[in-house]
Amino acid sequence: MIDKIGGVIWDWNGTLLNDAKLAVETINSMLVRRNLPQLSVDRYKQVFTFPVKEYYRKIGFDFEAEPFEVPALEFIERYNEQVKGCCLHQDSTTVLNYFQSLGIRQFVLSAMQQNTLDECLNHYQINHFFDHVSGLDNHYAASKIENGHRLIAELKLDARELVLIGDTIHDYEVAAELGCQCILIANGHQSREILEATDAWVIDHLNQLLG
Repeated sequence: MIDKIGGVIWDWNGTLLNDAKLAVETINSMLVRRNLPQLSVDRYKQVFTFPVKEYYRKIGFDFEAEPFEVPALEFIERYNEQVKGCCLHQDSTTVLNYFQSLGIRQFVLSAMQQNTLDECLNHYQINHFFDHVSGLDNHYAASKIENGHRLIAELKLDARELVLIGDTIHDYEVAAELGCQCILIANGHQSREILEATDAWVIDHLNQLLG
């Protein structure tokens, strides 16, 4: 159960943005070039993990043949070319409006590079919902924990009254490190089975947050 909510910290990829299919298409184009087996969407949701380097290794990338930074940057470049063709998850805007109507502050904490994140939120015309948007200053999708601590400190937030809404176990780990509550949505980048290994509240669709 979720206690009193004073603010919502949103993950972006897979939580508000419906981009899992694009992530699979992008990584498959890279796997083909390296003569590695491609992933189905279901398989992807079973093997995707943080740190991203471990996910790449799990699906066959050989970091003795090429450093991790090579496929990591290749993925970002290919993904960024197509990301604005994705859609928001159904009910994303409805839920953002709902929390705003309740006077609940909203923030974004993402592993996406900051400039790209800002461009995306502007493209989907939802940037006005957020009091603060925090992305990373590199392309390697490292942990969001440091940025989360900075967000809470700079805005003088009470972590106990924040709920982090995400779609991966990493989001749960971030919430735990920050001292926040956590809700995980099982229609993003990891399967419900994986998410249910945590003690977070796991839901299937954003509209379950209404009411």
